[in-house]
Amino acid sequence: MRHIITALVENQPGVLARVVGLISGRGFNIHSLNVAPTHDSTLSRVTLAIDGDERDLEQITKQLNKLIDVIKVADLTRSKYVNRELALIEVNCDTRNRSEIIELAHLFEARIISVRKNSVVMYIVSVYEGIDEFIEVLRPYGIVDISRSGVVAMGRIEQE
Repeated sequence: MRHIITALVENQPGVLARVVGLISGRGFNIHSLNVAPTHDSTLSRVTLAIDGDERDLEQITKQLNKLIDVIKVADLTRSKYVNRELALIEVNCDTRNRSEIIELAHLFEARIISVRKNSVVMYIVSVYEGIDEFIEVLRPYGIVDISRSGVVAMGRIEQE
């Protein structure tokens, strides 16, 4: 199962290397990684998508909490959260199939940002499963290149 983990960390050099080293050093694969400052410039949020079972997740969470620069760790998978990922996708395209690809982009709410004689570049912002679906639909046309941002996520505050 894929878990979305966020860690609020000190915005200092080397913190990301320690977080990644801890996880990869224990044999876990990071599916995606995103890090950026928060509204407080002294803190950054690290968002990790990691495949594993509940025992794996517990081990990762405990180990992350032991790092001195880590303020708070949360497994968002167990709570309400919102997430998005951005992908840039270049697809082979010619005059015969251009309208089909434009229609697919429209159906998936993707935007075309570059049109060339033999290809188009699109971007899509969606949950990572939505991006995976869009890529599979485009695959028969011939994908030239893909660049994905990695998931960003935020827990939702329960309203009383």
